[in-house]
Amino acid sequence: SSARVLLSSRNPTVHKPWKWTNILYTSVASLTVGGGLCAIPFKQVENLSHDSLIRRAASLVTDSSSTFLSQTTLALIDAITEYSKAVHTLIALQRRYLESLGKLTQAEENTIWQVIVSQRAEVSDRQDECKRFESTWVNAVKLCERAAEAAYTSG
Repeated sequence: SSARVLLSSRNPTVHKPWKWTNILYTSVASLTVGGGLCAIPFKQVENLSHDSLIRRAASLVTDSSSTFLSQTTLALIDAITEYSKAVHTLIALQRRYLESLGKLTQAEENTIWQVIVSQRAEVSDRQDECKRFESTWVNAVKLCERAAEAAYTSG
């Protein structure tokens, strides 16, 4: 993905490529990487130390990783809920089948089995979705831990 630095001053103007000298006097710089936008306000670029820039970057990483963890947690909860519903539906179908044993024709029994097999496939799909979101969630937790460590070491 490409990285672009979008610069804006107090008066919204379009900066020309040949006007790079205005960079030092810009009041807000925004860094866009892969479509994400992060604004870093400051008064003058020359007043920022490496330490302060690192602390700000660590803060942004911590905020972003927390958002990533929150969204992943919500997705995992929804996936588990859908999986649970699919399992309960399968259990209900199997109970009804067992209750109706000996009362069905061969055609009715085949139809019920097709529904049960279809529901088993649904349960399997939901379980795969849960595993995928759980893996993403574990990675999000690790990312948050690393971001917290980076924030701690940066001050």
